Amino acid sequence: MRRVLIVSPHFPPSNAPDHQRVRIALPFFKDFCWLPTVLTVDARRVNGARDPLLEQTLPWGLQVTRTAALRPNWTRLLGVGSLAYRAQPYLRRAGDALLREGNFDLVLFSTTVFPVMALGPRWKKKFGVSYVLDFQDPWVSNYYAQHPERRPPGGRLKYGFAQWLARRLEPAAVRGAGHVACVSPAYVSMLRARYSQLSESDFTVLPFAAPESDFEVLPKLGVKQSLFDPNDGCEHWVYVGRGGRDMALAWRAFFQALEQMLKSQPELRKVLRLHFAGTDYAPADRATKTVEPLAKEVGLDDIVTETTDRLPYFEALQCLLDADALIVPGSDDPGYTASKIYPYILARKPLLAIFHEQSSVVDVLRKTKAGTVIPFRSGETPEAISARILASNWLRFLPLPPVGRGTKGEGFGSAISSPPFTDWLAFEPYTARSMTQKLCAIFDEVVRNH
Repeated sequence: MRRVLIVSPHFPPSNAPDHQRVRIALPFFKDFCWLPTVLTVDARRVNGARDPLLEQTLPWGLQVTRTAALRPNWTRLLGVGSLAYRAQPYLRRAGDALLREGNFDLVLFSTTVFPVMALGPRWKKKFGVSYVLDFQDPWVSNYYAQHPERRPPGGRLKYGFAQWLARRLEPAAVRGAGHVACVSPAYVSMLRARYSQLSESDFTVLPFAAPESDFEVLPKLGVKQSLFDPNDGCEHWVYVGRGGRDMALAWRAFFQALEQMLKSQPELRKVLRLHFAGTDYAPADRATKTVEPLAKEVGLDDIVTETTDRLPYFEALQCLLDADALIVPGSDDPGYTASKIYPYILARKPLLAIFHEQSSVVDVLRKTKAGTVIPFRSGETPEAISARILASNWLRFLPLPPVGRGTKGEGFGSAISSPPFTDWLAFEPYTARSMTQKLCAIFDEVVRNH
């Protein structure tokens, strides 16, 4: 057994998306001769929602070191709320102690709290241990420079400072890494363009893994969702995940297509309900709805409901299982890939995804046949994408019986009422065990080279 120290500032019971790679992989590390220890921040010092049930999915005997962090209500007085700045000195001190005493073979940084990756060069120099970086998003990004009309998260001043710091910290972290894993090939191209001295063999495209075990354990947890009543006689279409202006193109196209379909079959409007949840990571008093306003543009606000609050993780999964159909929008950023696509596939419901043609989600859905995917190109109009949605058969229905008569869903065309014929053999490379095996193969190679 070799030992890996995994740095993930967000960790259960914190309900944050960037720890899912680690959480899902943890039960399989021992299968490939790696013993993990997790270094994280006490969830009581982390902003955002929590889901205590997430802790029940952690393997028995897992070693977890939880550090303190400066309280956000203190640091906000100085205009600083980021977990990276609040927790950095505590993570450094705890990491020093673990590496000094623990005989670790490797360090893995798997997080979007990017400044903590700067600890990698320090620990490599001080303790002679190599490290691997896992890029789930870009650290240095020019997205908002290319879209000046959009407000970056935290506002231009805070975002500008974060990017200024990123441009100073990223080079040493990337150049000193034993290997760099990226969820998207676009991120590999971006990093190789910045660091030409690194070769293609220094990078691996490693998509997110599917949480099959979460769906296996969900029925035993007795989770109930409060987003909608699945037995009220209506047809409920659901999306659970972040919103944002970068997804406006996909939503506009979908709503335009849906509005056209409802014009020809107005009786569907009486039973169709669309639910969007967890669309903003900000607290409720600062959250902004980004989906309802787009639905209102085409007159669909009477059947669309948006809830900005994040749902607990397992409640979100239950929403997918209770839904009659699922819709997943993609960003207009070509490098965007969505970890949430795998729960949508595992829910085994009619699925419509609208993603940039360069997103890895397009390839996943085409290979697995798990749903209908509508790819779009940069600069394409909502009207052009909408036409392809209408031509895809996904929105085609047979006439419904009058409301209150017959069985729920009676009269729906087979394209929407039947689950997709997913190719589960093609899905196998995306499972948690397969992805963990690939990650551990990276570890083995880095240790051999080091």
